[in-house]
Amino acid sequence: MKALLVLEDGTVFEGEGFGAIGEAYGEVVFNTSITGYQEVLTDPSYNGQIVVMTYPEIGNYGVNLEDVESIRPFVRGFVVNEYWSVPSSWRSCENLGSYLSRHGIVGIERIDTRELTRRIRTYGAQRGVISTVDMDQESLLRKVRASPSIVGIDLATEVSCTEPYRWVTGSEGWSPYYDKQTKLEKHFRVVAYDFGIKRNILRRLVDTGCEVLVVPSRTPPHEVLSMNPGGIVLSNGPGDPAAVSYAIESVRTLIGKKPIFGICLGHQIVGWALGGRTFKLKFGHRGANQPVKNLLTGKVEITSQNHGFAVDADSLGSNVEITHVNLNDNTVEGLRHKEYPLFSVQYHPEASPGPHDSAYLFDEFLRLMEERG
Repeated sequence: MKALLVLEDGTVFEGEGFGAIGEAYGEVVFNTSITGYQEVLTDPSYNGQIVVMTYPEIGNYGVNLEDVESIRPFVRGFVVNEYWSVPSSWRSCENLGSYLSRHGIVGIERIDTRELTRRIRTYGAQRGVISTVDMDQESLLRKVRASPSIVGIDLATEVSCTEPYRWVTGSEGWSPYYDKQTKLEKHFRVVAYDFGIKRNILRRLVDTGCEVLVVPSRTPPHEVLSMNPGGIVLSNGPGDPAAVSYAIESVRTLIGKKPIFGICLGHQIVGWALGGRTFKLKFGHRGANQPVKNLLTGKVEITSQNHGFAVDADSLGSNVEITHVNLNDNTVEGLRHKEYPLFSVQYHPEASPGPHDSAYLFDEFLRLMEERG
């Protein structure tokens, strides 16, 4: 099945389609992870984006029921160099193409992903379209240029839950903090704002002894406070943080009232709530190999990341301390408030790239709750 990938600058890649039949529009970005394509597909932070995997062989271990980060895939489209239709893994229950087809995700293979990645790095992330039904390049170019940008659009509401729910499942043995909750004398109730939350954040909170209640992204702060939580988690999520103004206002109201831990989009929302600003990165940070320096300890962490915006360090006031920086481009990767129990990181401490370099942050959140409890 022939397929085309057309970028808004007029670049065209011809390949073969796999997954669903149709057209997919979104911001074309790349991820440098060698494994973990199933976690990438089901990360709600990729809502609105077409993801290019830089590793050349994708699909070789299939799809299983355990490695999903949400209820379904949220990527708009998927781009690989070579798709393996016959997986080899005892955990596999379905091949990748069938999985994408079942969820309506259009994929394209047999293109030079090195050339595509180089173009994104040189000229920046841009809008694109994958099509298996329209082979007219000019037609696709007109349509992709008419498609919306992710800047200024609230994509978090699209992926958030609609009703509160409790999460009770831990990491089932593979986390360094598994069974830690049985050793704790006190358990803390945590309210987690769902801006596109990954399940492993919830598992790690349970591992550290927390009772977790997940709430929709637009839950008013007075409702959260009425739940009497020991702390509040602001989750990851997709898109432009400036577009989720309702969340910024909610966090601004909650600061100082309860310990707050922000992750990824949650970190950017904290930046805005503290009077700062964010800016769009040229091509973002997406992969499981981003080096981050902890300025408080001097240690370097290998981190998993997925974001296209960053907090502007110069926009933060004197009451905010930058705690982590990205060693590739020196952008802000973490901050904390000097007076209130509040800290946040741009990367994903629940992931396992290092494998557990950043797991201490959940202990830090627990310590803040113990001090305020």
